[in-house]
Amino acid sequence: MTTASTPATPGPSSPTSVMALPLEQIKIEDDNDGEIIPPIRPSSTPFPQADMVEGNIQCLHRLDPDRMDGVTSYPILSESSTSALDNLPTEIHDCVLDHLLGVRASASSRTKHDGSTKVLRNWGSALRHARRREVAELARVSPKWRGLVQDRLYRHLKIKGTTDSILEAYEWFCEHPHLQAYVKHIEIWFPVFQQKNPTFDRTLRIPTPTLERPRGYGATELMNGMYGLTYKSPTSNSSLEDVFEFVGLTFKEAAILTLEGGDRKKPPMVKHFRNSSIPGQRLATILGIRTLVCKGQWNIIRSRDDFDTIAEALPNLNEWHGNYAKPKSKSYLSMAATLPYLPQNLTHLNICLENDYRREAVSPGFVRKITQKDVHFCTQFAKAIPTLEHVAFTGRLCRCFFDDAAKLSNSRTSRLKSIDLTIKNVCRPTFVWNDGTGITDMQFILAFEQLVLAAARSLDKLAALHFLKITFIDLESQVPALNPYFQLENNQLTGIWSDLIVETLERTRPAARYLEKADILPDDVGFKDGQIQGPPLFRKRPLSIKVSCYHSLSGGITIT
Repeated sequence: MTTASTPATPGPSSPTSVMALPLEQIKIEDDNDGEIIPPIRPSSTPFPQADMVEGNIQCLHRLDPDRMDGVTSYPILSESSTSALDNLPTEIHDCVLDHLLGVRASASSRTKHDGSTKVLRNWGSALRHARRREVAELARVSPKWRGLVQDRLYRHLKIKGTTDSILEAYEWFCEHPHLQAYVKHIEIWFPVFQQKNPTFDRTLRIPTPTLERPRGYGATELMNGMYGLTYKSPTSNSSLEDVFEFVGLTFKEAAILTLEGGDRKKPPMVKHFRNSSIPGQRLATILGIRTLVCKGQWNIIRSRDDFDTIAEALPNLNEWHGNYAKPKSKSYLSMAATLPYLPQNLTHLNICLENDYRREAVSPGFVRKITQKDVHFCTQFAKAIPTLEHVAFTGRLCRCFFDDAAKLSNSRTSRLKSIDLTIKNVCRPTFVWNDGTGITDMQFILAFEQLVLAAARSLDKLAALHFLKITFIDLESQVPALNPYFQLENNQLTGIWSDLIVETLERTRPAARYLEKADILPDDVGFKDGQIQGPPLFRKRPLSIKVSCYHSLSGGITIT
């Protein structure tokens, strides 16, 4: 019985059993008079020989002279195969490299591209190319690619802020001056620890063997605590005076300067000058820097004088990004003393005082330390609004920010175009003990509504404002889509709403309209065993949430 050859049960392509002949019965004819002639290829075949399918099609010299009859000959190119590549326009080369390495961001671009939710570009999280060694190999493709690849490699440099590293980098660029113009973003990071035992081998994590201490005893001694790995405060860090002199002399085309102060318990502050005892010192002036990014800003700027020292050395500075590693009262107090006195040329501001996006059962203790100093951060922050164009802020804020900003602004001269606020909590009176956050805390929802209402009232004075975003983020929420938010973009409104907010907007911004005004929560939000049950899959947040709907989520119900 033979198996039918069908798609479901394919049959064998050859007989299942073949009788093999003995080797002595196999006869091989030896024809010494002639050669084995291969079958003639059809005339429709584009290649004269079968092996010409692979390799260079133009290599007709591989054919025998006797077989060249009737075959059209083509001139063989003697130039390098990269000559045609070099003749392409530079824009084509850039597109090819952008496809391979990713589109490079312009150092002069301050705002994000269209469709992004961020108003200002987050230079604080900008990273260099992750595959720098592999990218360096592309510089060997052609002379034109060498410059384009080096432009991408040296576009963003990160250098350790120690005396030896700064000196080594300075010597390198003095020996290769053609690379200096490629640097557009220079980043200096200052270590907060220094190895105390210099003979310790960091790769092995055991003491380096010596004559008195053989290799076999290293691990045992380390486990016994005789040779522990200890660190101390750094003693070889450069000062800002050294950094500014290095950047000013070496990188004339640099537009972005990043200073990373690091973080640790009781961190050391980066020295501004080599000899701080001399009064009246100034940092070297850098004319090209227009964007300043401070990571771990508490170790770099702790007072208004510290910022003024840096700002005086950057006369063309118009964008400042400040990021604090940990929330603390001193950070709010330091910024409250600095923000009211920003230079007039600084128009873009991005400050992040707290980056822990989790709800609070009650405000931490450092918040009460701020109120004890009789300094209201929101009021001080509002004093910077009249000269700013774009503002992004992450931290604690209340309605006083918008109320005071409206009082200090003039609708005819206001330059503020966008505000992006990520709210950690809303300031409330100090005697309130339950000043937590979350969608089940109705007091927080009402305070958030007052913040949005104050923003709506200020729109008549902030006439140039076309983008306003106020967001609360809770990473622990079971239903993150219900986190309160409010957004105004090109007179289109989304987020929380109430009758009072709508009436205020009709008076201050008549052209603004909500895309929708839902009166109830989405159907896939319910309760089970006293807990909120969200949708099984991630869903997009609703276009509108009525404030009164949050009442059904409060009343002591917790989210897990």
